[in-house]
Amino acid sequence: MLARFSVAYERFCRLLVAIFVVNVAILAHTLMGAVVLGVFPSFAAAQATFRAWVLSEDRSMRAKEVWTTFHGFWKSEVKSANLFGWPLIILWAVVIVDYYVMNWHARGDFDIMVSGVLLLIIVVLAVFSSLVWVVRANYAERPVWIVRTTLAMIVARPLCSLLQVGLLILTVLVWVQWSGILMVFGLSLPMFCTAWIVYSFGRLPGMDIHDRMEQSTGRARNQTSCPDSTCKCNGWFRVGLF
Repeated sequence: MLARFSVAYERFCRLLVAIFVVNVAILAHTLMGAVVLGVFPSFAAAQATFRAWVLSEDRSMRAKEVWTTFHGFWKSEVKSANLFGWPLIILWAVVIVDYYVMNWHARGDFDIMVSGVLLLIIVVLAVFSSLVWVVRANYAERPVWIVRTTLAMIVARPLCSLLQVGLLILTVLVWVQWSGILMVFGLSLPMFCTAWIVYSFGRLPGMDIHDRMEQSTGRARNQTSCPDSTCKCNGWFRVGLF
């Protein structure tokens, strides 16, 4: 029992260090890209790094490995992430301006109704903006395909979407109540939580906790089904062939 607790505690501490390093990497690489060209590649690299951590076998990436992984993804995302992120910012600006105009200058029931619709769009857009970087990190596809897949996941995985809404609300409350968490972990903590929510409830092929559980179960079954004690077969090898 004590040994299991020690291992779990060590992994938890390594996770906190990884999240902290990703936060520092986001800030440093955003400045490297003069903010304008560095922020969206940093978002993309952060989610790609968290995906690598989630899918790793032992989830024990050291600080140097986390930084190296992040930097490699950032360099490969400088162009594509900016081409993807800036249109999203423009969409946000349009929706926010429309909501401001309709909400503060409403003159009738129709204007109030439109304001409510825009508020709903803002909530959906917030969830979309959080999830889309995870989907993008998981698939090397065109932006239109990424957008369509993210929207489909929001509708088809309501639990994942509701948890993401709850995470966004909780993030704001925590930042207001304990500003030190924002200083230490920044955006990397909610980004990691988003990656974990998608991993657990998004059912994305290639990033699905159920695949890991099935692989572990299959490996255990095949390892216990060796014909004799001298069998040197590997569980993964047997699964792959048989």
